[in-house]
Amino acid sequence: MTGPRIAAFAYSAVGHACVKALIEAGAAPALVVTHEDDPGETRWFPSVAELARAHGIATETAEIAQGRAVEQALQAAAPDLVLSFYYRRMIPMRLLRTAQLGAFNMHGSLLPRYRGRAPVNWAVLHGESRTGVTLHEMVGRADAGRIVDTEAVPIDPDETAYEVMQKLVPAAVTVLTRQLPALLAGTPPLQVQDEAQATTFGGRGPEDGRIDWRQPATAVHDLVRAVAPPFPGAFSDVPAGEGTDEDGGRRLMIWKSIRPAQHELLPVEGAPGLVLSTNPFRVVTGGGILEVADWSWADDGDPRPPAAGTVLPSRRPAAAPGGGG
Repeated sequence: MTGPRIAAFAYSAVGHACVKALIEAGAAPALVVTHEDDPGETRWFPSVAELARAHGIATETAEIAQGRAVEQALQAAAPDLVLSFYYRRMIPMRLLRTAQLGAFNMHGSLLPRYRGRAPVNWAVLHGESRTGVTLHEMVGRADAGRIVDTEAVPIDPDETAYEVMQKLVPAAVTVLTRQLPALLAGTPPLQVQDEAQATTFGGRGPEDGRIDWRQPATAVHDLVRAVAPPFPGAFSDVPAGEGTDEDGGRRLMIWKSIRPAQHELLPVEGAPGLVLSTNPFRVVTGGGILEVADWSWADDGDPRPPAAGTVLPSRRPAAAPGGGG
């Protein structure tokens, strides 16, 4: 590669697409830093490491916190410009300051809103009608640096977080391609973020998929699509004896729901979590009725749904008396 040397920290679908775009633009990175895949996580995107190695690019997969491997690789690459595309760790400023043309990150939201982890999942969870990507300067605080460019995408009311993420891939490539000449010249446009508009969210884990049936039906629907596969999914733990023939409690996974129509949001008799019917599978919420379109038991046991009259709990079951913990 001629011109400035680039180091790219990249992972996931956006990381793969952006590294590929750099290669195709004749600006292949001198170094790619990525992650080893987590065996406990469903990988739904192509491998950044495989792409980089296929093009003869030096590749490092060690984690920053595990030693000096990344720092040594950066020193050897001597990059003028550092770019980050969905890399999952904060990169220490000491590793970024040596890049004379700066360090910039592609974030999966329209900053300053939805700073932090899992921005698309949070946006879908909150029923947003649009999101996007933001290329911004990397500073000591996550996602707080000056904005270079953005590209918005719509969120349809029944789209899952995975489907929205697919829209962000070409949006990220558009922003990168549009701004690459300025980045390489050291002249990107920079706009300070409005801190008054900033929102920040943390990472999400499987337990965050627990359904609170006291929420309105639209909020439960948004949770279901925010954590639908390839994410762990929304669920409700059915206590022993509640509408099943099982001796122990069971976990009901809800993979897809139907956005309630206006008439289904009217007040209805019954406690939140009450199963009104099984065909169709309808549940009372804190604001209307939600229809479940796709579900399964986590244990793959008896395929019958919870019986009508079952009340699905909104809280995590209490530990048994005398149990460990």
